[in-house]
Amino acid sequence: MEGTTISDLMINEQIRDKEVRLIGENGEQLGIMSAKEAMKLADEAGLDLVKIAPTAQPPVCKIVDYGKFKYEQMRKEKEAKKKQKVIEIKEIRLSPNIDTNDLNTKINAARKFLTKGDRVKVTLRFRGREMAHMNNSKHILDDFAESLSDISVVEKAPKVEGRSMTMFLTEKR
Repeated sequence: MEGTTISDLMINEQIRDKEVRLIGENGEQLGIMSAKEAMKLADEAGLDLVKIAPTAQPPVCKIVDYGKFKYEQMRKEKEAKKKQKVIEIKEIRLSPNIDTNDLNTKINAARKFLTKGDRVKVTLRFRGREMAHMNNSKHILDDFAESLSDISVVEKAPKVEGRSMTMFLTEKR
């Protein structure tokens, strides 16, 4: 059932294959037969014939109540969506002449983001004459990463982009 949405499934008369592998309403294998025979069996049971594995050789069809089947699938998809964790990127901006206490505050903020499972983008911004001393300021990002090394790893090393130097941190697995 992976990868196909409910609307892609063929039911009843839409199934035009010569042969299909049939699965009964309780999950029992009924073997390979013509699509017409399978359709007849489904009608006798008062249920629908649904093609659940169109790519298989021969295609696999199942006798089910289509409305109920569709509902179950939607519920499964919703459950799967609930369990997904969206990873956000949080940005922390620093300047080259940042004071130790301010740096510690920013480090604590980053620690909080990392423990929540988010990625952290640390940006060191340069203004005016600070541009001349870019290479002397790399140690700030190194210290930042070092102080968070117990819970994080550097995903992308510090890199200069225009007027700023950026680095990405992620939670240790």
